[in-house]
Amino acid sequence: MTIQVFGHKSPDTDSTGSPIAWAWYLTHKGTPAKPVLLGEPNTEAAFVLRHWGLEKPEIIRGVEAGAPVVIVDTNNPAELPADINKADIRAIIDHHKLVGGLETKGPIDITVRPLACTATIMADLMGDDLAAAPRSVKGAMLSCIVSDTLEFRSPTTTPHDKAVAEALARDLGVDLHDLAAAMFEAKSDVSAFSDAELLRMDSKEYTVAGKELRVSVLETTAPKVVLDRKASLMDSMVGVAQEDGADQVLLFVVDILREEATLLVPNALVKEMAEKSFGVTVSGDTVVLPGVMSRKKQIIPALTL
Repeated sequence: MTIQVFGHKSPDTDSTGSPIAWAWYLTHKGTPAKPVLLGEPNTEAAFVLRHWGLEKPEIIRGVEAGAPVVIVDTNNPAELPADINKADIRAIIDHHKLVGGLETKGPIDITVRPLACTATIMADLMGDDLAAAPRSVKGAMLSCIVSDTLEFRSPTTTPHDKAVAEALARDLGVDLHDLAAAMFEAKSDVSAFSDAELLRMDSKEYTVAGKELRVSVLETTAPKVVLDRKASLMDSMVGVAQEDGADQVLLFVVDILREEATLLVPNALVKEMAEKSFGVTVSGDTVVLPGVMSRKKQIIPALTL
């Protein structure tokens, strides 16, 4: 039975490219596998698929009981199909903190490493077999690392992430900066998305001090385009929170070039959370957080009430 490989809901570049890479590797090693997605890829991920000539993987809404799966780029049940524990989870490859809640039918391979990108881990696990990967697969892996490290600007970046990316770029004959610029331009084009779609595009669910939060991040080289919509975005947060069973939506607009985040502050709860979490004084409906670029390393660990 073919193994399905997938990442988290609201797939970004890493959760789109890494399933493609690992499905190739499993198949190359004699275990039939195919990549699937848990939603439409974001604009940057869609660009990466086009750029490297890759077909968009099938989008699935759930998994069948007993179906063999490999989970990449997450270990959080909230980011996976509701019926995930009925599947036959064969392996997990991730670079996030352990959340708990997944159940397996037996011992499995789990690789969780403190690196910026799942694709970096996969490059290590593939070893010499990576040389046999098609150009499109190597390109997807390179794009994953560029995306997750924000072209090495993110504080999650390690020297190893950078070394793997540079080696892939040399192998492919690709200018890293040009690739990053094209990817970030695609990521910044949000004109076609509704407010609700923007709030869910790159979001994850967390519980902080008893509050259920949807923590959304929009990484862009054109933050003004998003911030010009702040009034309607804040209005839409109420409906999105209600539909998703959350107490509050937090939206951080990350300026990739200035290396800072702007948090929208629609109410007293978010104001209190911003001031307690980041040591700032909030006087309006936004607050700038210098140097904050990573949800995983700088936002989630800091959130408190």
